[in-house]
Amino acid sequence: MKTYISICLVAVLAISNGFAQSFQPYIKVTESSETITNVAKKVKEALQTNSFEIIGEYTPANNTNLKVIVFTNNNIKNTVIKVKDRGALAAAFKVALVKNNGKVTVSYTNPDYIFRAYLQNDYNKHKTTLNQFGKDVKNALSVLGNEFTPFGGAIKGEKLKNYHYKIMMPYFTDPITLNEFNSFEEGLKIIQQNLNAKKGNTVNVYELIYKNEKVAVFGVGLNSPSDGESHFLPKIGEAHAAALPYEIILQGNKATMLHGKYRIALHWPELTMGTFMKIMSTPGDIEDTLESICE
Repeated sequence: MKTYISICLVAVLAISNGFAQSFQPYIKVTESSETITNVAKKVKEALQTNSFEIIGEYTPANNTNLKVIVFTNNNIKNTVIKVKDRGALAAAFKVALVKNNGKVTVSYTNPDYIFRAYLQNDYNKHKTTLNQFGKDVKNALSVLGNEFTPFGGAIKGEKLKNYHYKIMMPYFTDPITLNEFNSFEEGLKIIQQNLNAKKGNTVNVYELIYKNEKVAVFGVGLNSPSDGESHFLPKIGEAHAAALPYEIILQGNKATMLHGKYRIALHWPELTMGTFMKIMSTPGDIEDTLESICE
């Protein structure tokens, strides 16, 4: 009997910590018959009214049926920067507007999913703040609708912090180095200059700069018609548009990116190997583009 009770207690604790619970990368808020422009205005107003900061917006793949709005707030910015291994990547969240058959679907990146994947072992240290952020986002967007249905592919909480798509595939802890500069200031200047010049057919969607910590995150839209978003997004699923834009993170004097075979899989976890093969060149194409931004 004691053994049985102990096993039950362990199971309850595991569930309460989210280990046994599954999470999905996106949360659908609602569908609307209004234009993307009108829905975008309502989304931004709802977020700003609830003390969120809009840090960027753009049209992925130059597709007028798509729009992404990037937001954050001070609490989450000040929390994730405490996680030294690229924690700042978890500061920016996205709302996607996807028009299909006359309806605009509103969805956003699931904080529970992203925090567990990007903050890894530090997730539990900041759990109270992280959970509150998720509640605040839901509360802000509830003026648009009340569906709040997770979608995109379920991953157990314990697996998210060590996520990889298949055996021998990269993890969060296997970033790609894009360049090493003489200093943080030099790296920041070069990346900003190249993005402002739209080098590599890119667009600077957002910047998050922590000068004191010498960390900067750049959200980079990939506009190349031959190998950018318009090439790969229709193949893997425009419903997941809140995955974009892709990021460069500068920490100290080193600029890195998450490996495409990790980041794409994390945001499209239901992809079959057959679909992945259709975008086989995409991880390398993204690396080449982001590397050019750092030169």
